[in-house]
Amino acid sequence: MDRRSVIKNAGIAGILAAGAAPAVHAQATVRWRLSSSFPKALDTIHGAADVFAKAVKNMTGGKFEVSVHAAGEITPPFGVVDAVQQGSIEIAHTAPYYFFGKNDVFALGCAIPFGLNSRQMTAWMYEGNGLKLMREFYAKYNIINFPGGNTGSQMGGWYRKEIKSVADIKGLKFRVGGFAGRVIERMGGVPQNIPGGEIYTALEKGTIDAAEWVGPYDDQKLGFNKVAPFYYYPGWWEGGPQLDFFINQKAFDALPAEYKAIVEAAAATAHTDMQAKYDARNPAALKELVAKGTKLRPFTNDVLNLAFKESMALYEELNDKNPDWKKIYSDYSKFRAEQNLWFRFTEAKFDSFMQAQKL
Repeated sequence: MDRRSVIKNAGIAGILAAGAAPAVHAQATVRWRLSSSFPKALDTIHGAADVFAKAVKNMTGGKFEVSVHAAGEITPPFGVVDAVQQGSIEIAHTAPYYFFGKNDVFALGCAIPFGLNSRQMTAWMYEGNGLKLMREFYAKYNIINFPGGNTGSQMGGWYRKEIKSVADIKGLKFRVGGFAGRVIERMGGVPQNIPGGEIYTALEKGTIDAAEWVGPYDDQKLGFNKVAPFYYYPGWWEGGPQLDFFINQKAFDALPAEYKAIVEAAAATAHTDMQAKYDARNPAALKELVAKGTKLRPFTNDVLNLAFKESMALYEELNDKNPDWKKIYSDYSKFRAEQNLWFRFTEAKFDSFMQAQKL
């Protein structure tokens, strides 16, 4: 028997035994461009795109490469939906609620005030009707989405002055992500939707009075503690914001079945990786911020109660005027109620007990 044939056959057997699909390696080379809405300096939130691209390349033996471009390199941070929709790029990594101006429903794919936490959001997407409903909606924009990370519950932002009551919200020029600005506005504040890379300068110059981003790890990198002393919690508008990979539908449809499966698997890897990094890195960063003089403050109950009241009123108004919102929010809100009932008996009690212990 020919020696080369033996080696060749043994190699194929080894590949099959390892569970790899030879068909993937026979596919044509694919090159995509990914535009992020985030600056490269944020290795957590921007880094999810790198995790995705690396996984796609590794799982295809280099046949499918995704080049990652930070905010502003090929599209503006808030221009990625238009770029994907039009097909000028194949894929974007972004926070869907940035695009609530197109339709408020975009916020439901990311986070709304007093919405789902990160675990509940993932459950709604994968085991509830979330992914199905959001994909039906995104199809109107020639987009298919894949969950691409979650920050976990966020902090309430940085303030030049203390927020002692709802009166201190009046006239406050506050950089707040996406849809939450609608509630801040109803509370008397002046919301500003500014990309992450531009927040520090606006806060430093006094163009804004306060700003929120994510949490201690990112906020320390962006240096907000240098220009605003008060750090509030919780970020009631972002209990579990989900990031997404938005892919041009035609580009995705053109992929062979193996590559479609790889895209899905790579997105799931990035989705898990992001929150793991935030959960691991935020505690140390918060300690460092406090050691440097950051003043931690909880929002008062009157602020939280007003925010909740205005949020629920806003959702009722949207139910009356936006059929897309009504359809998806009705499912979302039912899921939220069931999840909160369950978490009340498990996570909430366990967490509150453990956090009171001296470990």
